[in-house]
Amino acid sequence: MSGFARTRSIAFAVAWRNLHNFFTNPVLIVPALLFPLFFFTAFAGGLSRVASAPGFDFAGDYTAFQFVFVLLQASAFGGVFTGFALARDFESGFGRRMMLSAPNRVGILGGYAIAAFARAVFIWVLLTAIALAVGMGVGGNAVDMLGLYALAGMINFAALMWAAGIALRIRSIQAGPLMQTPVFLIIFLAPVYVPIDLLSGWVESAARVNPLTAVIEAGRGFISGAETEVLLAFGAAAGLALLLAVWAFTGLRRAEAAGG
Repeated sequence: MSGFARTRSIAFAVAWRNLHNFFTNPVLIVPALLFPLFFFTAFAGGLSRVASAPGFDFAGDYTAFQFVFVLLQASAFGGVFTGFALARDFESGFGRRMMLSAPNRVGILGGYAIAAFARAVFIWVLLTAIALAVGMGVGGNAVDMLGLYALAGMINFAALMWAAGIALRIRSIQAGPLMQTPVFLIIFLAPVYVPIDLLSGWVESAARVNPLTAVIEAGRGFISGAETEVLLAFGAAAGLALLLAVWAFTGLRRAEAAGG
């Protein structure tokens, strides 16, 4: 078997194990389902009157406005929670066994990336179906929606790489808050409830330098069919993904040096 084939085989084996654990364990799957649904219901339903505020110039309805944020949030936390699984595997000793049995350890990281993306797609399908069922308006075409989900996939990958870098360095689930808190902060220091032009003070300043702002604004443009800064959004998402992939791979080397 070639080196590439072995790496691919390891990646799929790791992904299958992770997804089997996720879909068969209510402790894992129930929170992953409830959190995005709770935020979508709370934001899109409970705050819908915000759309009538002066200067709120979003082309679609408020359900679509919040759907984009919740979709990206769920994608990011799907990556983080997969990083939790990686930390648990190392804490239990299974991670060390994976490292010893895999000649190319990149396949291990690839397996968790596949699992994180599959989990995200599962949430996307459910969240989209519910949003459409409650009457969410979609002004964008199929290509626009593909762009939205592509951005969500890149954010999912970037969040996993951040969490994996922490997990591979600390190799304990006690690192969970360190994986989750920075992602939580960067998400909520973006234009969550209103367009960025309606923000003020330090929140506006933080949102304007937050790379996730471009992604969220572009996603809202995609779903409403409005003009959007596509290159800026994909550049920001790709930059985050690349930077954090380097972070994860250096963490992998540290785990190798420590003997898993």
